[in-house]
Amino acid sequence: MPAAPIRALLRARPGEERAVGLSFAYFFLLMCSYYLLRPLRDAMAIEAGLENLPWLYVGTFAAMLLLSPGFAALAARVRKALLLPLTYAFFASNLLVFYLLFKLVPDAQWLAASFFIWVSAFNMFVVSVFWSFMADVFRDEEAKRLFGPIAAGGGTGAILGPLLMQYLTPRIGVDAVVGLSMLFLLGTLPCIRGLARWAEARHGRFVLPADDPEARIGGRVLSGFLLVVRSPYLLGITGIIAIGSIAAAFMYNEFLRFVEASYPDLATRGQFLGRIDLAVNITAWLFQGVVVGWLIRRIELRGALVTMPLVALGSFLALAAAPILVILAAGQVLRRAGEYGIAKPSREVLFTIVDAETKYKAKNFIDTVMQRGSDLVGVWLFAIFHGAGVGLVGHAWISAALMLPAIGISLGLGRAFERRRAGTLPLKDGPIPGQ
Repeated sequence: MPAAPIRALLRARPGEERAVGLSFAYFFLLMCSYYLLRPLRDAMAIEAGLENLPWLYVGTFAAMLLLSPGFAALAARVRKALLLPLTYAFFASNLLVFYLLFKLVPDAQWLAASFFIWVSAFNMFVVSVFWSFMADVFRDEEAKRLFGPIAAGGGTGAILGPLLMQYLTPRIGVDAVVGLSMLFLLGTLPCIRGLARWAEARHGRFVLPADDPEARIGGRVLSGFLLVVRSPYLLGITGIIAIGSIAAAFMYNEFLRFVEASYPDLATRGQFLGRIDLAVNITAWLFQGVVVGWLIRRIELRGALVTMPLVALGSFLALAAAPILVILAAGQVLRRAGEYGIAKPSREVLFTIVDAETKYKAKNFIDTVMQRGSDLVGVWLFAIFHGAGVGLVGHAWISAALMLPAIGISLGLGRAFERRRAGTLPLKDGPIPGQ
């Protein structure tokens, strides 16, 4: 196929095709690895007991509190060229341990709880690090054109992962599926190396020798936290993620209660949840490949950022008016697909205009500790409200109300990004962007 049609399809310019292809493959392998595990994770939540779900979120948040400083320390000490391979090698070694445990004690309740917590931490870290790397490899103008097609690579992996899980689990067992996930994760390493070389050739100063002072991100272990609390720009990003996570926790709990009542065992629950994931991921793939790029071109980044809060508001109002399971399931598919396909690629563009420490440390802190902390707040609020008698309609109204500040924050972030990019709000080279 000639290069010109490929560039037109990808919205790439001459010389960018290789980078888009490597990024697509990288995200495909990464999300295929995760989505082999996600339906199993959700089924394990039911296996561990839904009454224990708030404590599983506590465990996930605790895992984030341990992992985030460890990642920050690693980022401060090793060269950027080694940061991602070491991070993924660590998680691949964890998957090897789970592979052995599912062979030895497949029915242990503690294993179900541990697997839920680990997968919930794993997906946050590996995806956050992926987008940090993308924001480092591509410039802001490139990102606005290319992040949609790149995200579609993840969408493709997210479609294939649940299909593989549904087909393979009855035939080869949970342990072998976990082992396959590990192999997909390790397959990302050649893509990372190729992208680093492309960025060096395209932009320079990317693959640096060990003795170069810029080869390491540097900074302190708590730099990510400090960067966030000192920057209105980063606090705004944190705010829209936190609001979305709390509303999502309400709907996730309601949805799992439906699944528990409707499907009798781990295998059938996992297969149903896999079908839901498939529907989410096909829709997200369409959003990534077509919609998000069109939105950014037509209504700028500001419009793309505000799209999903508006859509979520409509879905919650529909659920409050018609609290039936079809509306609940359809809303789950639409909101999750919109988060992966529109909201997240749009938010990632916001990080293309900040320094390396913010891209890797502050972003990782937001995507892991703050997001899982928001999940924890959401699940405990659900437990409190549910105990007080609040049902599906009440949670829908609360979630709708939460979307109103999310709309305002999204508009403000879009304006701040464009002002920075235009030079009317100065970008600082120092460690506190956004002030």
